Amino acid sequence: MPTDKRVVVVYGASGYTGRLICEYLREYNIPFLAAGRNSDRLKAVVDAVPGIDTVDHEIVDVEHSTEALVDAFRGAEVVLNTVGPFARWGDPVVQACLEIGAHYTDTNGEQNWMIDVEKQYGAEFASRGMVLTPGLAQMYTIGEIAANICLETPGLDTLDIEVFWKGYPTVASTNTILTNAAFAKAYYLEQNEYVEWPADAGIYELVVPGQHELGLALPWGGTSHPVWFKNDPRVANARALGGVINRPLMLGVPQIVAAALEQMEGKSDAEKFQIIDTVSASVRSETPPRENPRINTSLDSVHASGPLGRVHCVIHGNCNYKQTALLNAYGAAHLLQATPRAVGFVSGCQVFGHREMLGVLRAFGLVLDPIITAHG
Repeated sequence: MPTDKRVVVVYGASGYTGRLICEYLREYNIPFLAAGRNSDRLKAVVDAVPGIDTVDHEIVDVEHSTEALVDAFRGAEVVLNTVGPFARWGDPVVQACLEIGAHYTDTNGEQNWMIDVEKQYGAEFASRGMVLTPGLAQMYTIGEIAANICLETPGLDTLDIEVFWKGYPTVASTNTILTNAAFAKAYYLEQNEYVEWPADAGIYELVVPGQHELGLALPWGGTSHPVWFKNDPRVANARALGGVINRPLMLGVPQIVAAALEQMEGKSDAEKFQIIDTVSASVRSETPPRENPRINTSLDSVHASGPLGRVHCVIHGNCNYKQTALLNAYGAAHLLQATPRAVGFVSGCQVFGHREMLGVLRAFGLVLDPIITAHG
Protein backbone atom coordinates (compact mmCIF):
# COMPACT_ATOMS: atom_id res chain seq x y z
CA MET A 1 0.00 0.00 0.00
CA PRO A 2 1.45 3.42 -0.90
CA THR A 3 2.29 5.65 2.04
CA ASP A 4 1.87 9.03 0.36
CA LYS A 5 -0.65 10.96 2.47
CA ARG A 6 -2.32 12.20 -0.70
CA VAL A 7 -2.89 8.75 -2.20
CA VAL A 8 -6.67 9.15 -1.76
CA VAL A 9 -8.65 12.39 -1.63
CA VAL A 10 -11.98 12.72 0.16
CA TYR A 11 -13.49 15.86 -1.29
CA GLY A 12 -16.25 17.23 0.88
CA ALA A 13 -14.85 15.44 3.94
CA SER A 14 -16.69 17.72 6.37
CA GLY A 15 -20.07 16.56 5.09
CA TYR A 16 -22.12 13.71 6.52
CA THR A 17 -21.01 11.07 4.00
CA GLY A 18 -17.49 12.44 3.67
CA ARG A 19 -16.88 12.01 7.39
CA LEU A 20 -18.01 8.38 7.22
CA ILE A 21 -15.72 7.70 4.25
CA CYS A 22 -12.81 8.96 6.35
CA GLU A 23 -13.82 6.49 9.07
CA TYR A 24 -13.71 3.56 6.68
CA LEU A 25 -10.45 4.68 5.06
CA ARG A 26 -8.98 4.58 8.57
CA GLU A 27 -10.23 1.01 8.96
CA TYR A 28 -8.57 0.11 5.66
CA ASN A 29 -5.42 1.93 6.83
CA ILE A 30 -5.40 4.07 3.69
CA PRO A 31 -3.67 7.48 3.95
CA PHE A 32 -5.94 10.26 2.72
CA LEU A 33 -6.30 13.95 2.09
CA ALA A 34 -9.47 15.48 3.55
CA ALA A 35 -10.39 18.45 1.35
CA GLY A 36 -13.13 21.04 1.36
CA ARG A 37 -13.87 24.74 1.54
CA ASN A 38 -13.43 25.31 5.28
CA SER A 39 -10.30 23.99 7.00
CA ASP A 40 -11.64 24.70 10.51
CA ARG A 41 -14.79 22.68 9.88
CA LEU A 42 -12.76 19.95 8.16
CA LYS A 43 -10.41 19.67 11.12
CA ALA A 44 -13.26 19.54 13.62
CA VAL A 45 -15.03 16.77 11.69
CA VAL A 46 -11.98 14.67 10.85
CA ASP A 47 -10.49 14.99 14.33
CA ALA A 48 -13.74 13.55 15.69
CA VAL A 49 -13.27 10.29 13.73
CA PRO A 50 -12.52 7.57 16.32
CA GLY A 51 -8.90 6.44 16.06
CA ILE A 52 -8.02 9.00 13.40
CA ASP A 53 -4.50 9.28 14.81
CA THR A 54 -3.82 5.71 13.62
CA VAL A 55 -3.83 6.64 9.91
CA ASP A 56 -1.79 9.22 8.00
CA HIS A 57 -3.97 12.05 6.79
CA GLU A 58 -3.85 15.71 5.84
CA ILE A 59 -6.45 18.46 5.80
CA VAL A 60 -6.61 21.20 3.19
CA ASP A 61 -9.12 23.85 2.23
CA VAL A 62 -9.44 24.46 -1.48
CA GLU A 63 -11.29 26.77 -3.81
CA HIS A 64 -13.81 24.98 -6.03
CA SER A 65 -12.16 25.46 -9.40
CA THR A 66 -10.38 23.01 -11.67
CA GLU A 67 -7.04 24.80 -11.30
CA ALA A 68 -7.21 24.91 -7.50
CA LEU A 69 -8.36 21.29 -7.26
CA VAL A 70 -5.51 20.16 -9.52
CA ASP A 71 -2.98 21.91 -7.26
CA ALA A 72 -4.51 20.44 -4.11
CA PHE A 73 -5.05 16.90 -5.40
CA ARG A 74 -1.87 16.37 -7.43
CA GLY A 75 -0.25 13.07 -6.48
CA ALA A 76 -3.52 11.34 -5.63
CA GLU A 77 -4.46 8.07 -7.30
CA VAL A 78 -8.14 8.13 -6.35
CA VAL A 79 -10.56 11.01 -5.70
CA LEU A 80 -13.77 10.26 -3.77
CA ASN A 81 -16.15 13.15 -4.39
CA THR A 82 -19.13 13.88 -2.09
CA VAL A 83 -19.78 17.51 -3.08
CA GLY A 84 -23.22 17.80 -4.65
CA PRO A 85 -25.47 18.52 -6.38
CA PHE A 86 -23.02 17.15 -8.90
CA ALA A 87 -24.68 18.72 -11.93
CA ARG A 88 -23.84 22.01 -10.25
CA TRP A 89 -20.42 21.27 -8.75
CA GLY A 90 -19.10 18.04 -10.29
CA ASP A 91 -17.39 19.02 -13.55
CA PRO A 92 -14.31 20.76 -12.06
CA VAL A 93 -13.60 17.68 -9.93
CA VAL A 94 -13.82 15.32 -12.91
CA GLN A 95 -11.63 17.66 -14.96
CA ALA A 96 -9.07 17.80 -12.14
CA CYS A 97 -8.96 13.99 -12.06
CA LEU A 98 -8.22 13.92 -15.79
CA GLU A 99 -5.47 16.48 -15.31
CA ILE A 100 -3.70 14.56 -12.51
CA GLY A 101 -4.51 11.04 -13.75
CA ALA A 102 -6.68 9.95 -10.80
CA HIS A 103 -9.60 7.53 -10.70
CA TYR A 104 -12.93 9.16 -9.79
CA THR A 105 -15.93 7.99 -7.78
CA ASP A 106 -18.82 9.91 -6.28
CA THR A 107 -22.07 9.42 -4.39
CA ASN A 108 -24.48 11.06 -6.83
CA GLY A 109 -27.69 9.78 -8.35
CA GLU A 110 -28.32 12.67 -10.73
CA GLN A 111 -29.27 10.91 -13.91
CA ASN A 112 -28.98 13.98 -16.13
CA TRP A 113 -25.43 14.67 -14.97
CA MET A 114 -24.39 11.05 -15.38
CA ILE A 115 -25.61 11.06 -18.98
CA ASP A 116 -23.66 14.28 -19.64
CA VAL A 117 -20.53 12.99 -17.88
CA GLU A 118 -20.49 9.83 -19.98
CA LYS A 119 -20.67 11.89 -23.17
CA GLN A 120 -18.08 14.46 -22.11
CA TYR A 121 -15.47 12.42 -20.26
CA GLY A 122 -16.11 8.69 -20.62
CA ALA A 123 -13.97 8.09 -23.71
CA GLU A 124 -10.97 10.01 -22.36
CA PHE A 125 -11.05 8.20 -19.03
CA ALA A 126 -11.22 4.89 -20.91
CA SER A 127 -8.34 5.76 -23.24
CA ARG A 128 -6.15 6.49 -20.22
CA GLY A 129 -7.13 3.38 -18.28
CA MET A 130 -8.92 5.40 -15.61
CA VAL A 131 -12.18 4.78 -13.78
CA LEU A 132 -15.07 7.28 -13.89
CA THR A 133 -17.67 5.87 -11.49
CA PRO A 134 -20.38 8.28 -10.40
CA GLY A 135 -23.28 6.96 -8.35
CA LEU A 136 -21.41 4.66 -5.93
CA ALA A 137 -24.00 4.86 -3.16
CA GLN A 138 -26.51 2.76 -1.23
CA MET A 139 -29.54 4.18 -3.04
CA TYR A 140 -28.18 2.98 -6.39
CA THR A 141 -25.43 0.39 -5.94
CA ILE A 142 -27.28 -2.05 -3.67
CA GLY A 143 -30.09 -2.23 -6.22
CA GLU A 144 -27.48 -2.70 -8.92
CA ILE A 145 -25.97 -5.58 -6.92
CA ALA A 146 -29.41 -7.16 -6.54
CA ALA A 147 -30.11 -6.72 -10.26
CA ASN A 148 -26.83 -8.37 -11.20
CA ILE A 149 -27.58 -11.29 -8.90
CA CYS A 150 -30.87 -11.71 -10.78
CA LEU A 151 -29.10 -11.41 -14.13
CA GLU A 152 -26.87 -14.35 -13.26
CA THR A 153 -29.89 -16.27 -14.59
CA PRO A 154 -29.74 -16.01 -18.40
CA GLY A 155 -32.72 -14.84 -20.42
CA LEU A 156 -33.94 -11.99 -18.21
CA ASP A 157 -34.20 -8.56 -19.84
CA THR A 158 -36.48 -6.41 -17.65
CA LEU A 159 -35.64 -4.88 -14.25
CA ASP A 160 -38.23 -3.50 -11.83
CA ILE A 161 -36.20 -1.88 -9.02
CA GLU A 162 -37.27 -0.32 -5.73
CA VAL A 163 -35.31 1.03 -2.78
CA PHE A 164 -36.64 2.09 0.61
CA TRP A 165 -34.79 3.45 3.60
CA LYS A 166 -35.38 4.88 7.05
CA GLY A 167 -33.22 7.94 7.39
CA TYR A 168 -32.83 11.68 7.49
CA PRO A 169 -32.38 14.05 4.55
CA THR A 170 -29.14 15.99 4.44
CA VAL A 171 -28.72 19.52 3.08
CA ALA A 172 -27.05 18.08 -0.02
CA SER A 173 -29.76 15.49 -0.68
CA THR A 174 -32.53 18.09 -0.31
CA ASN A 175 -30.64 20.45 -2.60
CA THR A 176 -30.22 17.68 -5.16
CA ILE A 177 -33.96 16.88 -5.19
CA LEU A 178 -34.80 20.51 -5.91
CA THR A 179 -32.02 20.92 -8.48
CA ASN A 180 -33.24 17.84 -10.36
CA ALA A 181 -36.80 19.14 -10.31
CA ALA A 182 -35.79 22.57 -11.60
CA PHE A 183 -33.26 21.66 -14.27
CA ALA A 184 -33.63 18.02 -15.33
CA LYS A 185 -35.99 15.39 -16.65
CA ALA A 186 -36.17 11.85 -15.28
CA TYR A 187 -36.00 8.77 -17.48
CA TYR A 188 -36.56 5.04 -17.31
CA LEU A 189 -35.34 2.54 -19.89
CA GLU A 190 -37.75 0.95 -22.37
CA GLN A 191 -36.47 -1.22 -25.21
CA ASN A 192 -33.04 0.28 -24.60
CA GLU A 193 -34.26 3.86 -25.09
CA TYR A 194 -34.75 6.56 -22.47
CA VAL A 195 -38.42 7.34 -21.82
CA GLU A 196 -39.41 10.32 -19.69
CA TRP A 197 -41.25 9.73 -16.43
CA PRO A 198 -44.52 11.70 -16.39
CA ALA A 199 -43.80 14.97 -14.59
CA ASP A 200 -47.31 15.12 -13.10
CA ALA A 201 -47.62 11.49 -11.97
CA GLY A 202 -47.25 12.30 -8.27
CA ILE A 203 -46.36 9.64 -5.72
CA TYR A 204 -46.35 5.96 -6.66
CA GLU A 205 -47.59 3.24 -4.30
CA LEU A 206 -45.41 0.13 -4.22
CA VAL A 207 -45.59 -3.27 -2.54
CA VAL A 208 -42.71 -3.47 -0.05
CA PRO A 209 -41.44 -7.01 0.63
CA GLY A 210 -41.80 -8.02 4.26
CA GLN A 211 -44.53 -5.59 5.28
CA HIS A 212 -48.30 -5.21 4.83
CA GLU A 213 -48.34 -1.45 4.33
CA LEU A 214 -47.74 -0.08 0.86
CA GLY A 215 -44.73 2.18 0.40
CA LEU A 216 -44.73 5.62 -1.21
CA ALA A 217 -42.09 6.19 -3.87
CA LEU A 218 -40.79 8.68 -6.44
CA PRO A 219 -38.43 8.43 -9.44
CA TRP A 220 -35.88 10.74 -7.71
CA GLY A 221 -34.60 12.11 -11.00
CA GLY A 222 -34.63 8.68 -12.63
CA THR A 223 -31.72 7.26 -10.57
CA SER A 224 -28.52 5.69 -11.90
CA HIS A 225 -29.97 2.33 -12.86
CA PRO A 226 -31.33 3.13 -16.36
CA VAL A 227 -27.97 4.72 -17.22
CA TRP A 228 -25.87 1.75 -16.13
CA PHE A 229 -28.10 -0.86 -17.70
CA LYS A 230 -28.49 0.99 -20.99
CA ASN A 231 -24.95 -0.21 -21.69
CA ASP A 232 -25.73 -3.80 -20.64
CA PRO A 233 -26.65 -6.09 -23.57
CA ARG A 234 -28.67 -8.33 -21.24
CA VAL A 235 -31.12 -5.56 -20.30
CA ALA A 236 -33.77 -3.84 -22.45
CA ASN A 237 -36.00 -2.30 -19.77
CA ALA A 238 -35.24 -0.80 -16.36
CA ARG A 239 -37.39 1.28 -14.00
CA ALA A 240 -36.38 2.40 -10.53
CA LEU A 241 -38.44 4.02 -7.77
CA GLY A 242 -37.57 4.76 -4.18
CA GLY A 243 -38.87 6.25 -0.99
CA VAL A 244 -38.35 6.97 2.67
CA ILE A 245 -40.21 4.62 5.02
CA ASN A 246 -41.94 7.62 6.56
CA ARG A 247 -45.30 8.36 4.96
CA PRO A 248 -45.72 11.93 6.27
CA LEU A 249 -42.26 12.84 4.99
CA MET A 250 -42.90 11.27 1.58
CA LEU A 251 -46.28 13.00 1.29
CA GLY A 252 -44.56 16.31 1.98
CA VAL A 253 -41.85 15.98 -0.66
CA PRO A 254 -44.04 16.85 -3.71
CA GLN A 255 -45.47 19.82 -1.83
CA ILE A 256 -42.00 21.16 -1.00
CA VAL A 257 -40.88 20.68 -4.60
CA ALA A 258 -44.03 22.30 -6.04
CA ALA A 259 -43.71 25.32 -3.75
CA ALA A 260 -40.05 25.76 -4.69
CA LEU A 261 -40.78 25.48 -8.41
CA GLU A 262 -43.52 28.07 -8.08
CA GLN A 263 -41.00 30.48 -6.52
CA MET A 264 -38.60 29.83 -9.41
CA GLU A 265 -41.10 30.58 -12.15
CA GLY A 266 -39.60 33.15 -14.54
CA LYS A 267 -36.35 33.45 -12.58
CA SER A 268 -32.79 33.25 -13.92
CA ASP A 269 -30.66 30.17 -13.20
CA ALA A 270 -28.71 32.10 -10.57
CA GLU A 271 -31.93 33.14 -8.85
CA LYS A 272 -33.23 29.57 -9.02
CA PHE A 273 -30.11 28.26 -7.30
CA GLN A 274 -30.51 30.89 -4.60
CA ILE A 275 -34.08 29.71 -3.98
CA ILE A 276 -32.94 26.08 -3.94
CA ASP A 277 -30.25 26.86 -1.35
CA THR A 278 -32.70 28.75 0.85
CA VAL A 279 -35.38 26.04 0.72
CA SER A 280 -32.81 23.28 1.32
CA ALA A 281 -31.49 25.03 4.41
CA SER A 282 -35.01 25.48 5.75
CA VAL A 283 -35.78 21.77 5.35
CA ARG A 284 -32.54 20.49 6.82
CA SER A 285 -29.92 23.00 7.92
CA GLU A 286 -27.98 20.84 10.39
CA THR A 287 -26.06 17.59 10.11
CA PRO A 288 -28.42 14.64 10.71
CA PRO A 289 -27.83 12.51 13.81
CA ARG A 290 -25.51 9.53 13.43
CA GLU A 291 -27.33 6.49 12.10
CA ASN A 292 -28.69 3.86 14.47
CA PRO A 293 -28.72 0.34 12.96
CA ARG A 294 -31.85 -0.52 14.95
CA ILE A 295 -33.72 2.38 13.36
CA ASN A 296 -32.06 3.31 10.06
CA THR A 297 -32.77 0.28 7.92
CA SER A 298 -32.77 -0.13 4.13
CA LEU A 299 -34.41 -2.46 1.64
CA ASP A 300 -33.59 -3.01 -2.02
CA SER A 301 -35.86 -5.18 -4.13
CA VAL A 302 -35.44 -6.18 -7.77
CA HIS A 303 -37.88 -8.16 -9.90
CA ALA A 304 -36.09 -9.36 -13.03
CA SER A 305 -38.12 -10.99 -15.77
CA GLY A 306 -37.87 -12.32 -19.27
CA PRO A 307 -40.12 -14.16 -21.70
CA LEU A 308 -39.82 -17.45 -19.78
CA GLY A 309 -38.20 -16.63 -16.46
CA ARG A 310 -38.46 -14.60 -13.27
CA VAL A 311 -36.04 -13.91 -10.40
CA HIS A 312 -36.70 -11.75 -7.34
CA CYS A 313 -33.85 -10.52 -5.12
CA VAL A 314 -34.28 -8.60 -1.86
CA ILE A 315 -31.38 -7.18 0.17
CA HIS A 316 -32.11 -5.90 3.67
CA GLY A 317 -29.56 -3.61 5.30
CA ASN A 318 -28.99 -0.85 7.80
CA CYS A 319 -27.33 2.56 7.90
CA ASN A 320 -27.55 3.60 4.26
CA TYR A 321 -24.99 6.42 4.64
CA LYS A 322 -22.50 3.96 6.13
CA GLN A 323 -23.14 1.61 3.22
CA THR A 324 -22.34 4.46 0.83
CA ALA A 325 -19.17 5.37 2.70
CA LEU A 326 -17.93 1.78 2.85
CA LEU A 327 -18.53 1.26 -0.88
CA ASN A 328 -16.34 4.27 -1.69
CA ALA A 329 -13.59 3.33 0.77
CA TYR A 330 -13.54 -0.22 -0.57
CA GLY A 331 -13.46 1.16 -4.09
CA ALA A 332 -10.37 3.19 -3.21
CA ALA A 333 -8.69 0.14 -1.65
CA HIS A 334 -9.45 -1.92 -4.75
CA LEU A 335 -8.14 0.70 -7.17
CA LEU A 336 -4.92 1.11 -5.18
CA GLN A 337 -4.15 -2.62 -5.21
CA ALA A 338 -5.59 -4.11 -8.38
CA THR A 339 -6.25 -3.34 -12.02
CA PRO A 340 -9.90 -2.32 -12.40
CA ARG A 341 -12.14 -4.81 -14.18
CA ALA A 342 -13.35 -2.07 -16.51
CA VAL A 343 -12.35 1.53 -17.24
CA GLY A 344 -13.99 4.67 -18.50
CA PHE A 345 -17.57 5.46 -17.52
CA VAL A 346 -18.41 2.33 -15.55
CA SER A 347 -20.61 1.35 -12.62
CA GLY A 348 -19.44 0.05 -9.26
CA CYS A 349 -20.49 -3.49 -10.18
CA GLN A 350 -18.62 -3.29 -13.48
CA VAL A 351 -15.42 -2.08 -11.80
CA PHE A 352 -15.37 -4.01 -8.53
CA GLY A 353 -17.76 -6.94 -9.04
CA HIS A 354 -21.25 -7.23 -7.57
CA ARG A 355 -20.50 -10.31 -5.48
CA GLU A 356 -17.32 -8.73 -4.15
CA MET A 357 -19.11 -5.58 -3.02
CA LEU A 358 -21.87 -7.64 -1.45
CA GLY A 359 -19.22 -9.57 0.47
CA VAL A 360 -17.66 -6.37 1.80
CA LEU A 361 -21.03 -5.05 2.97
CA ARG A 362 -21.73 -8.41 4.63
CA ALA A 363 -18.31 -8.43 6.29
CA PHE A 364 -18.97 -5.05 7.90
CA GLY A 365 -22.45 -6.07 9.07
CA LEU A 366 -24.39 -3.66 6.88
CA VAL A 367 -26.55 -6.07 4.84
CA LEU A 368 -28.12 -9.51 5.19
CA ASP A 369 -27.68 -12.34 2.74
CA PRO A 370 -29.93 -11.70 -0.26
CA ILE A 371 -33.34 -13.40 -0.36
CA ILE A 372 -33.67 -14.91 -3.84
CA THR A 373 -36.67 -16.58 -5.41
CA ALA A 374 -36.61 -17.86 -8.96
CA HIS A 375 -38.99 -19.47 -11.44
CA GLY A 376 -38.23 -20.43 -14.94
